[in-house]
Amino acid sequence: MNFYSLAPECTTWQEKIMPSKPGIFIGVIVLVFAFTVGDTLGIAGDLGPEIMVLKTPAAKKPARFPHKKHQGMFACKKCHHTKSKDGKKQPYEEDMQIRKCLTCHNSDVMKNPKLNSFKLAAHGLCKECHKEHKDSAPTKCTGCHIK
Repeated sequence: MNFYSLAPECTTWQEKIMPSKPGIFIGVIVLVFAFTVGDTLGIAGDLGPEIMVLKTPAAKKPARFPHKKHQGMFACKKCHHTKSKDGKKQPYEEDMQIRKCLTCHNSDVMKNPKLNSFKLAAHGLCKECHKEHKDSAPTKCTGCHIK
């Protein structure tokens, strides 16, 4: 079997590999580029889950957190931060690794009694922001916490 017998209506190798509609061929090239090179250019990245259920082993009622919705309204640094080697709060930097809040906000690591649990840290951050945006954010416990 020769090469031309695969598609007898084609007469050149270009006609065999190029679809009859150039738009399809260009679309395939764009998709290949996006999946192979796009991530390194910052075109695509892990933005986390769309909806998160925030809970700890001690939680009685976990909170439902619409992460994607918040991403559309606020910069990452509004909520995310890290800590320096000496234990001080450091602001979020682009592309930094996001760790679970419990990594630092626990009684073994965090010495500040107002922030030494995930519940205290989240309530401090979330409740204040929800008060500021009371027209569009829930302010009652059941607005976030799943029954």
